[in-house]
Amino acid sequence: MNTKTKRLLSLDTLRGFDMFFISGGGTFLVLLKGKTGLPWVDGIADQLEHVPWHGFVFYDFIFPLFLFIAGVSLSFSLSKGVARGSTKYSLYKKVFVRMLLLIALGILYKNSPINFFEPSEIRLGSVLGRIGFACFITSLLYLNFSQLKRVYWISGILLGYYAILFLVPVPAYGAGDLSFEGNLVGWFDRNFLPGRLLQGTYDELGILTQFPALCITIFGSIAGDILLKNTSENKKTMTLVVIGIAAVIIGLIWNIHFPINKRLWSSSFIMLTSGLAFWTLAMFYWIIDVKGYQKWTYFFKVIGLNSLAIYFAYRFIDFSFTASELFGGLYGPLPEEWHSVFDALGAAALVWIFLYILYRFKIFIKV
Repeated sequence: MNTKTKRLLSLDTLRGFDMFFISGGGTFLVLLKGKTGLPWVDGIADQLEHVPWHGFVFYDFIFPLFLFIAGVSLSFSLSKGVARGSTKYSLYKKVFVRMLLLIALGILYKNSPINFFEPSEIRLGSVLGRIGFACFITSLLYLNFSQLKRVYWISGILLGYYAILFLVPVPAYGAGDLSFEGNLVGWFDRNFLPGRLLQGTYDELGILTQFPALCITIFGSIAGDILLKNTSENKKTMTLVVIGIAAVIIGLIWNIHFPINKRLWSSSFIMLTSGLAFWTLAMFYWIIDVKGYQKWTYFFKVIGLNSLAIYFAYRFIDFSFTASELFGGLYGPLPEEWHSVFDALGAAALVWIFLYILYRFKIFIKV
């Protein structure tokens, strides 16, 4: 395991780019749909809303990309810990506590104000909980298995998930039913996951989907190892691209029988998004760290260094209201249908200013 752990500007920038969309920074683009009369604007807006079931758009890639980035970061932090002489037990303990904190924060985020007296209304599945679980399992694998053996783990999990969804029968629906109502994921959540389910009959962040999703983070740890190797920057970039090509091809072929589906976190979806994540990382790494085009990164870097802060800021602070109060007089004369667009744009600007202040005072919120 190589111990070189130089911080990559490309990784912070990519995290900021991703968090911009996770936290709702692209909302104003969605709100532009149907208002400009420009087909390309409407096309962009369509890419920023999840598909209902089978299929894929850009927005379906955003959360998987963050899971991948988390894996890349893990390889850097764990390598650094090993180089400093930390024991495996101390590293296990650290990532385990972090997982518990993220699960708790995820429940808070998804349920606030939490209805403590109605447990059945509390949703246990969350984005943060998924990140915590994926990072914990990936850490265990990273500290005990080589890159190749981690690929075996990925293959086993994705093939196993594929098998159980097609071979295990669901009462009243049978085996291999991938419909909204009849899929095994939903049956499992209805029977074994307490509390409120996001989709009513199942939860896309529920129990079974944890396992294919964590494969993206394992892939990220492999990408991190590639960046840590003592080889040329061009070779690192090309390796990421080639792996990305292979993963995308596998995902598209698998889609023929096991449709790409974010709600089910299908194995084909995992391979497609992992491949795209390898490409995206390669592009950011090559442009920023290899070629040195870095001036444009500042906007996203400020976001990327405080990803938890922006995630919670959008949840608990009404930036749209503040933007309307501050800037409403400027766009008040415009047609009312445009007001929500400028509210969202103003909110995004205020959030960035908030993060910029944290950045200037070197306040970075982490768990």
